[in-house]
Amino acid sequence: MTPARDDGGSTRTDSRAAATSAATGRGTAPSSDASGSTNDGDRTSSDREPVRRRVLEGAAGVVAAGTIGTTGSVGATADEPGDETADRTVVRRAADELPLIDGHSHLIPEETLDREPLGADQLVAWMDDNGIDRAVVLALDSPEAYPVLASSPWLLDQVEAYPDRLIPFCTIDPRTLVYGEDAAEDLLERYVERGARGFGELKAGVAIDDPRAERIYELCAEYELPILFHTDEKAMMDEVGLPRLEDVVASFSEVDFLAHAHGWWAHVAADVEEADLGDYPDGEIDEPGRVPELLGRYDNLYGDISGISGWNALTRDPAFGQAFLEAHSEQLIFGTDYIYPGQEVPQLELFDRFDLERSAQEAIRYRNLAGVLR
Repeated sequence: MTPARDDGGSTRTDSRAAATSAATGRGTAPSSDASGSTNDGDRTSSDREPVRRRVLEGAAGVVAAGTIGTTGSVGATADEPGDETADRTVVRRAADELPLIDGHSHLIPEETLDREPLGADQLVAWMDDNGIDRAVVLALDSPEAYPVLASSPWLLDQVEAYPDRLIPFCTIDPRTLVYGEDAAEDLLERYVERGARGFGELKAGVAIDDPRAERIYELCAEYELPILFHTDEKAMMDEVGLPRLEDVVASFSEVDFLAHAHGWWAHVAADVEEADLGDYPDGEIDEPGRVPELLGRYDNLYGDISGISGWNALTRDPAFGQAFLEAHSEQLIFGTDYIYPGQEVPQLELFDRFDLERSAQEAIRYRNLAGVLR
């Protein structure tokens, strides 16, 4: 890695680890050895200066509008001493009025995989129907990403009609560096000037610690762009135990990484096999895996709960999913991976399915994402 690794500033306090352990009721996750290994759609840390945290433009207004009339009831006392049900019901009703930002959506220019294209007008209409205030729209610039490309220049054109609703990200395939570093940097600068607020979806057929990908990470650090990446058996690849990912997150502590897809979410449990890196493991979770461990260790790492892989990780063991959401609410980002008209999106049921405090809902629904956007 080019940047020096700062182990001294990348770990959380012992109290945070203890709280995580207590919340899951499973004990702490297995620690990694020096190599980073442990025993341990989708398919279709450091302490940084507060000034690094850029708040989403207009987020304050959205938040204010979303909470009008709710603050008086959120802290209401239950009808009977010890009765938490009434409190939880009040919190759930109030949370329905909170802002909701989708951290993972797409626009697609033409039909593919028997799926109709998805335009900006259709996406915003779908958002309106489902109570989504704003959405990050991710580019797809790599052949591994999707059968048809949704290039960064095209996407930036498409979102112009909805500056208050759609938040564009951009990508550059790391293999573009074959034309030289200046070519990649010029592209990124151009995209940022046109309004790109982050980098993603990074879904290229290289290892996650490929030197060409590292140069992309360096550029994103310079432009203060968060990176949303997809890791599985064919894109941004890693091994069981995620040693390469950990090295990247630790080495580029000034970059916020948003982790997505099979290779990441399979590691919510400790018993991961190589085949799981491109699949949806099922069954109860007896021992927490690398996902809760890494979230507990690095504050520049977030979990993007979109796609089947994210939903599967939360629901394969509902009791674990509840505890996981509670323990890591400050590092989880709501997302859908909406990519074609008529797609079923189970994440829309998240806040009805899981019983979360208002502060946790705020963090997952909008606050975490707003905190990392450029």
